[in-house]
Amino acid sequence: MGFFERHIFFCQNQRKAPEACCEDHGASSLRDYCKGRVKQLGLAGPGKVRVNTAGCLDRCAEGPVAVVYPEGVWYTYVDQADIDEIIDEHLVHGRVVERLKI
Repeated sequence: MGFFERHIFFCQNQRKAPEACCEDHGASSLRDYCKGRVKQLGLAGPGKVRVNTAGCLDRCAEGPVAVVYPEGVWYTYVDQADIDEIIDEHLVHGRVVERLKI
């Protein structure tokens, strides 16, 4: 096993209008929410889960997007409920959230 069991990266790229970008959909605040929730649940730290900011993941037209490794599963999300589902299903139980997968 690597240093972390799972790693989730949130694209937080900001492009100039009219180009699509994840940050236009609240990516930073939802990444912050995810990070806080992961810590609150005791999932953060070595051997567990790491929540990170990423620059452009080059899928901004599908955004906002996040990717979970080591599985390499890409997600889109809309709100905190979607983030909770990704945390509860994928980060905790290792089950892909098919309805949010891109």
